Amino acid sequence: MAITAAMVKELREITSAGMMDCKKALNETDGDMEAAIEFLRKKGMAGADKKAGRVAAEGVIAIAIADDKKKAAIAEVNCETDFVAKGADFKNFADEIAAIALANNTTDIDAIMAQSMASGKTVDETRRELIAKIGENMGIRRVELIETNGQIGQYQHGEKIGVVVSLEGGDEALARDIAMHVAAVKPQAVSSDELDPTVIEKERSFQIEQAQSSGKPMEIIEKMIEGRMRKFLQDITLVGQPFVKDPDQTVEKLLKSNGATVSAFIRLEVGEGIEKEETNFAEEVALAAKAVTG
Repeated sequence: MAITAAMVKELREITSAGMMDCKKALNETDGDMEAAIEFLRKKGMAGADKKAGRVAAEGVIAIAIADDKKKAAIAEVNCETDFVAKGADFKNFADEIAAIALANNTTDIDAIMAQSMASGKTVDETRRELIAKIGENMGIRRVELIETNGQIGQYQHGEKIGVVVSLEGGDEALARDIAMHVAAVKPQAVSSDELDPTVIEKERSFQIEQAQSSGKPMEIIEKMIEGRMRKFLQDITLVGQPFVKDPDQTVEKLLKSNGATVSAFIRLEVGEGIEKEETNFAEEVALAAKAVTG
């Protein structure tokens, strides 16, 4: 039977599945609408798109590192609740996504969604099946890659914060220590040379405004600004910060003492930048009870 656009539209309205999924279901069932609905239900496609608009600000950070430790992929995969994020199914899904990104050398989420997983199903098919099984919206928010001529260090603080570091020189223990420091202290760049100039100029303007209000002579104000900017840059750059495990030395001194340099790092934290919906569980229960009792 020829599958028409009207049939696809009707099936999509009934199941809330994706357009391509509906077309595939109709092709597989020779246009039988009831059979197509059952096909989508079994495949976990039906209803997945209904959950797509729900905020997914929980999840995990997954890391995959190449065997030679010259390249790594780090991914943020989201769900709606911390309970689901701690489940084995979800964590395994996230880990395989990082591995797929590394194997295909891509950060393109659409490309990753189309890749096959170990099960033989695509990432997107697997995601939809998990949504149907667990009942929460899920998605890949971001994926990044890092390469090095030295070695990759990694550190994960639980499942919520992940860091990968490109370290040249030093050893595996140092690479992990630097990654741990980045996780804990959250530097904005390796050094001031890598900072966005607008960040520096914004802070300088702020410091000038503050210093001028003091009423001190201009030559004193200039020295004040110079000192404050130096402290600001130390606070937000990796090499300028006191090392988290030994605050008596900076990260720069630690690296120099080990003949090492950091060329790059990536730090991802679950949910950063996502506006979370505040919910009051007690109110939800009370409203649900009221609805039941009429």
